[in-house]
Amino acid sequence: MLPDELERVADRHVPGAGKLDIERLSHGVVNDTYRVRRGAAAYAMRVAVSNPPDLGLDRAWEARVLERAAAAGLAPAVEYCDPQRGILISRWAQGRQWHPADVRQRSGILRMAELVRRIHALPMPAPARLMNAGMWIDYYTAAAGRNLGPHSDTAAALRTAAGERLAALRSVDPVVCHSDLHTLNLIDGGDALVLLDWEYAHGGDPYWDLAGWSANNDFGDPLRHDLLAAYLGRSPTPSEYLRLDLSAWLYDYVCLLWCELSLTRYADAKPSEAAQNGVAARVRQLAGRLIATASSRAD
Repeated sequence: MLPDELERVADRHVPGAGKLDIERLSHGVVNDTYRVRRGAAAYAMRVAVSNPPDLGLDRAWEARVLERAAAAGLAPAVEYCDPQRGILISRWAQGRQWHPADVRQRSGILRMAELVRRIHALPMPAPARLMNAGMWIDYYTAAAGRNLGPHSDTAAALRTAAGERLAALRSVDPVVCHSDLHTLNLIDGGDALVLLDWEYAHGGDPYWDLAGWSANNDFGDPLRHDLLAAYLGRSPTPSEYLRLDLSAWLYDYVCLLWCELSLTRYADAKPSEAAQNGVAARVRQLAGRLIATASSRAD
């Protein structure tokens, strides 16, 4: 979006009157993010980039989820939303992002487990957008075929291991899942945690969010076990922990496909070198972790 158009949209939809101060905070794979100040108030403005890769976002369903999430105190209040144009203006979430030490502390585990329970208690918007690990894998595989041909040799080689894990998972009743839980989307306001960027939200297996937080923070078995126990409010059974272990491996695999597909964005755009290198580094990390554990699964 050109600067003049950006200012016109902000001037029309940011509450209040007077001069706007617009600061771009990030240039991402699918969104540009800005902080907009007007008077003493601050707002976040998220604008879709032009020609993004097909990463499975559903901005219309996100808008319906945000109504419920904001009402429950799980997301910032929305001031304006245009899913067709990919524009979202919300109140600025005051607080701080977590550091790795916060994620691994006992208090952080307990607070995240409670946050995930509250996400999963949200009413499901209708019609529901239902997704599972297998559907995400199929989606990204098809998108890769449309955009750049098949995924890497590593991703293709791991497809059999992914299929084995999918076959070991039984169906469960879906709940609202955020589906993109990592520290960049989490704001700690002190008394409460608030989540940003719900565009990957869907109805699915509740363990998917637990797997996502575990995988995105590189949890090993002890922390993953603690997170599941805190979520359940009791010690998990072996089958429950196995389900989380399978889901975490599949989440890593889906993230590998996502990262490879998102790198196609860099062929046309000019994001920061750090952003491109960060995604490429994550591909290498995920590939190594997935290969190392590909042969380990329970019958």
